[in-house]
Amino acid sequence: MVEIAPTVCAKFHRAVELIGGRWTGVIIQTLLQGKTRYAVIKTAIPDITDRMLSERLRSLEGEDLVTRWVIADSPVRVEYELTEKGRSLEIALNEISTWANRWIPAESTPDEDLADSHEHAPQSRSPATKGG
Repeated sequence: MVEIAPTVCAKFHRAVELIGGRWTGVIIQTLLQGKTRYAVIKTAIPDITDRMLSERLRSLEGEDLVTRWVIADSPVRVEYELTEKGRSLEIALNEISTWANRWIPAESTPDEDLADSHEHAPQSRSPATKGG
């Protein structure tokens, strides 16, 4: 029998909390593609609000996982890029992705749900006639 350590490793716990925050992993995964503008990140993650994306990017920047670049164009452009520390998460995120593909069931779309409900719906029958 394996003995369980009396306490969880604080560094491991901190790392899981850091990348396990809502939207954080998918933001990092998006930025693994390279330096990216805010609007492109937002488009890649359609369910995230502007406020949440801004908060997460600021948090990642504060953790030295992301660098924010301001380009003095007209209009001013802002781009985000993973630091070396952020890019070093790629292997771990790829492993999580592999695990998810194996163990997390695919979510169906509303159209697929509708089609499934029609396939499993009871068949309508003609009304019975009296005295036939």
